Amino acid sequence: MKKRLKFFHSSTGVSPYIWALFAVLPFYFIFQWSSIAEIVTGIVLSIFFFVSYRFAFVSNGWLKYLWSSLLIIISVTMTSFLGYVYFAFFLAYLIGNFQNKVAFITFYVIHLVSSTVAINYNFIIQDELFLKQLPFIIIIWISVILMPFNIYNRKKREQLETQLAFANKRISDLIVQEERQRIARDLHDTLGQKLSLIGLKSDLARKIMDKDPAHARTELKDIQQTARTALNEVRKMVSNMRGTRLKEEISHIKQLLTAAEINLTLEGENSLSNVSLFLENILSMCLKEAVTNVVKHSKASNCCITFQQSSKDIVISVKDNGIGLISNERNETGNGILGMRERLEFVNGSLEMKSDNGLTLIIKVPNVVKQSE
Repeated sequence: MKKRLKFFHSSTGVSPYIWALFAVLPFYFIFQWSSIAEIVTGIVLSIFFFVSYRFAFVSNGWLKYLWSSLLIIISVTMTSFLGYVYFAFFLAYLIGNFQNKVAFITFYVIHLVSSTVAINYNFIIQDELFLKQLPFIIIIWISVILMPFNIYNRKKREQLETQLAFANKRISDLIVQEERQRIARDLHDTLGQKLSLIGLKSDLARKIMDKDPAHARTELKDIQQTARTALNEVRKMVSNMRGTRLKEEISHIKQLLTAAEINLTLEGENSLSNVSLFLENILSMCLKEAVTNVVKHSKASNCCITFQQSSKDIVISVKDNGIGLISNERNETGNGILGMRERLEFVNGSLEMKSDNGLTLIIKVPNVVKQSE
């Protein structure tokens, strides 16, 4: 099947045709001049301009600035003596692509001042061909003012977006690597010891099966129990890897507080809408740690959990009527509080503590809306 010819590319649109038109325009105006000397001068300057423009784009360092200086001289000469102002448009685009801020400001000011002086000079001498182009000259002059800053800011934004994308990819790679190491440690701690024990007991049972059947049966029972324990630990580990939903954590919290004989009050909608599982898992772990702190250290009889979700952030507060921050076990240096702070800082969240007729922990995270499929 033949490919359909595309006149307008999706990334460039009509801009190549606009640049081609501006490249042809000099020669149209050149042949409007009266003398052969002006025509020859215009053709030579135009060809030299485009060659220099190419070198200015591919050069780096002081060579780039040297070619740019020559381009400004050609543009001012064409505008002042031959009434052609359109090279200033090319220069505005070139200067906008400067990455060095000092060079950008310097050449922007020089180009703007020189182009303005050259345009005003043609108004003073009342050049007839120049005055016929007045609407286009105004457009070019506005482009000289606005285009460099627009292009410069766009380039800076693209660089920042590229750096941000690289940083996000690096963070993702580090998270994956850390998660793999954590899984490897968990598997080693969970299964390594128990599988080794099963192997040793299996060898022992095989050796003593004929000599001491009763002892062998005891060893087989130990193998069976060890295998069941390992299986339960693996299931628990897999369950933790899947993450915990807020509703599931609230169900566990109710059981925990009931067992501790602490009354629970829930305020607000406890099911978050359009929130990623990762963020919900962090909130669930922080809520679990906060309630565990209430059960272990507060000596409270009531616990109130409040949920608030707005377009800006998500706030969960856990308030009890216990002893507040009097106990050293509940201060901010505790491992539970530090763990909550570390998790929340990872998602640009914060943890605030207030001691007023008990202790209030306020968990706040930005409401990052989950992208739809």
